Amino acid sequence: MSPVTVLGAGSWGTTMAQVLADAGNDVLVWGRNADVVHEINTSHSNGKYLPNVNLPLQMRATSSIDEAMAHSNTYVLAIPAQSLRHKLQEWNGSFAKDAILISTVKGIEVSTHFRMTEVIVDVLKVDPQRVAIITGPNLATELAMRQPAAAVAAAPTMELAHRVQALFTTPYYRVYTSTDVLGCELAGAIKSVIALGVGIAVGLGLGENTQAMLITRGLNEVARLGAAHGADPLSVAGLAGLGDLVASCSSPLSRNRTFGEALGRGGTMEYARAHVASTVEGVASAGAVVELAHRVGVEVPVIEAVADVVNGLITPVQALDRLMEISTRAEEFIQ
Repeated sequence: MSPVTVLGAGSWGTTMAQVLADAGNDVLVWGRNADVVHEINTSHSNGKYLPNVNLPLQMRATSSIDEAMAHSNTYVLAIPAQSLRHKLQEWNGSFAKDAILISTVKGIEVSTHFRMTEVIVDVLKVDPQRVAIITGPNLATELAMRQPAAAVAAAPTMELAHRVQALFTTPYYRVYTSTDVLGCELAGAIKSVIALGVGIAVGLGLGENTQAMLITRGLNEVARLGAAHGADPLSVAGLAGLGDLVASCSSPLSRNRTFGEALGRGGTMEYARAHVASTVEGVASAGAVVELAHRVGVEVPVIEAVADVVNGLITPVQALDRLMEISTRAEEFIQ
């Protein structure tokens, strides 16, 4: 049994904590909401974020960051991407000196265009060899119900990847390993933007043909952008890329797709925000992903169209019209 601290008691943090507890670890969850912490400890549930889910009896929670930090030297980060830097700055100096940090956060920081592992290293000044991620097609609601799922544990060394794999593996959660942190992390962030685009198409009343077009051409953009940054193309074709993209684009449980639907249906960000209250990472990351693409000279028309809709420069209908006017070339996975 390994002690593990999960930082974040929302739907995703609670789900990750459940998986870790089911894997036999001694898990302590930190959350800022005292009522959520109390419910986890007394009723073994988190009805605000995961209704009708029974959490492991041995899983505990605390609102004391000092208690959470002292519990272990393995920290699983489940904080919204655009809040991660602020929280790490607040906690800097509290992590164990030999800390292992595992990011479950998907996104690109708007102000710096950093991936989440880069934010961790930048703020905490830790050895990048001690920072890993876990990513894949993992919708919190389904995973919390212990439905079969898989993920990728990516780390700079295979030794750390295997360590993360061992922490998370349960009978219902199959974890593979990778040393392509960059590729897996980029794919996880970019898929949120593509899922927004697919949601927009659904909201406009468009069918499977349009959705399939956006998913496959979006995957091509993920692959080309990853390759330009030196990522392994196999990461894009695996769970971290294609797997996560399919889940996020296809399921009504996906926040990004759901927000996109509202955006397509109402035509404005104001309408979408009024109808979808949860954090939607694709909205924040869209512009940052476009900037990453421009830096390396990669064309990403689907991502650019979504970013322009999010920024209010064009309407959802105009975005689809623009995509249909793009010149076509021989189709290859990476062009």
